[in-house]
Amino acid sequence: MQYKADSPEDYISQLPEERKAVILEIRKNILENLPEGFEEQISYGMLGYVVPHSLYPVGYHVDPKLPLPFINLASQKNFVALYHYGLYADPRLLDWFKTEYPKHSKRKLDMGKSCIRFKNLDDIPYVLIGNLARKMSVQDWIALYENKTGK
Repeated sequence: MQYKADSPEDYISQLPEERKAVILEIRKNILENLPEGFEEQISYGMLGYVVPHSLYPVGYHVDPKLPLPFINLASQKNFVALYHYGLYADPRLLDWFKTEYPKHSKRKLDMGKSCIRFKNLDDIPYVLIGNLARKMSVQDWIALYENKTGK
């Protein structure tokens, strides 16, 4: 589901009550662990954590007017989604995450290429999400992104 929001706080205010606490806790874990340089904003109608143009002026290759995305967090119709583009781009990070996930959740990992879906809101691995957020610096993400896109 997409929300028309101008700020992260506006996005959160529009969420159904049962989702607010979950999104706020995930957001808190991301913000407490995200390396310096990433910025929180609304990105693609979701909470977004991006490399701002001030650090990466060329922006996102799909639309250079947009900052380079890194993590997105969204309340979808049937689940909460965490999109971490580093998982898609870095097989070692993905392997680490898949190994760590069962140590933090009783549920089976439900994941696409970069999207982790949390359908059971009572079993969210908040600490693991924080650990994942701090695994890659802005410089690491830019280098990996450029290597994968040929920039």
